[in-house]
Amino acid sequence: MAKRPATIIHVAEKARVSVKTVSRVLNNEPNVTPDLKARVLEAVQKLGYSPSKAARAMAGSRSYLLVAINDRRLTIDNWRSERGNEWIDQMLYGAMLRCEQSGYHLMFELVDRESDDLERQITSVLSSLQPDGVILTPPNCENPVILGALKKRNIPFVRLNTPVRGQGPRVYMDDRAAARQATKHLLGLGHRRIGLIAGDYRFSSSIQRVESYAETLAGAGIEARDDWIYKGDFTFEAGVAGANALLDLAEPPTAILASNDQMALGVVSVAQARGVPVPDQLSIISFDDTIGVRLSVPSLTAVRQPVARMAETATDMLINASASGEKLSSSSTLVPFELIVRASTGRAPA
Repeated sequence: MAKRPATIIHVAEKARVSVKTVSRVLNNEPNVTPDLKARVLEAVQKLGYSPSKAARAMAGSRSYLLVAINDRRLTIDNWRSERGNEWIDQMLYGAMLRCEQSGYHLMFELVDRESDDLERQITSVLSSLQPDGVILTPPNCENPVILGALKKRNIPFVRLNTPVRGQGPRVYMDDRAAARQATKHLLGLGHRRIGLIAGDYRFSSSIQRVESYAETLAGAGIEARDDWIYKGDFTFEAGVAGANALLDLAEPPTAILASNDQMALGVVSVAQARGVPVPDQLSIISFDDTIGVRLSVPSLTAVRQPVARMAETATDMLINASASGEKLSSSSTLVPFELIVRASTGRAPA
């Protein structure tokens, strides 16, 4: 006959404590002496006890589980095309390490934001996993269906990298300031014709970068012409198409600002194919600062997005709220970016 799994009662008997004490130790509750905690954890290890997440959730205790919800179509498309998901990798890196340090687990879930069944998808995830909190990545962090489902079930959540206020707590980078600094860097090098390959307009950050770029040029007495702005979608192919469109202009730009690394590398490939030297005739700035732009020839000047730091901060907020039992405030936490200047930007050609 198969051996029956250990229960919390078995742990209490072996540690010579009450069931309530075992529960308090497993939930990291205060006012438990080191001796009691050591006895309980030793009994747990010897018996191989593993508490049921569902039972703990029904009892009102923590599940020690956070869920990161990301966009299904964008993520799978990047995997299938072998472009990778560097933003997601950095997000998981920051969140997973923080969870590991705090005795938590992190699960990564994909949902289709364009599905008519979106609310059911979210409800299914929340019901089956009973997480202590949810991390929402763009553009899910602005989706009213997802936000409504979380609020309806009183599930704490933190939104990553969104400029939209008033829909719950967020941890974000100032995209307006980043685009402003990148554009000013090019203006300071003497560039007056600066093109922009924008990101997907379904992301609010993309729109903010475009607006800030245009405002910064206007502040220097330069009008951002419509044909200087190419609407991309964060893919390498969009970078290629955007670079060709901009360099085909009668007066092509002497600098291009690309809204992510994939598109910036597309610009590099077009410049090389056309025999346009970088940065002697064309300067390039990217957003993200992943390994690809650092190893590119030439290495690319880039806005470094603090994705791992943002995810780490969001994880801390959820874990601390779960431990204290206090409701998350709707505050915003700003994480600074960096402009890393490398070999792809130089003085404007005469």
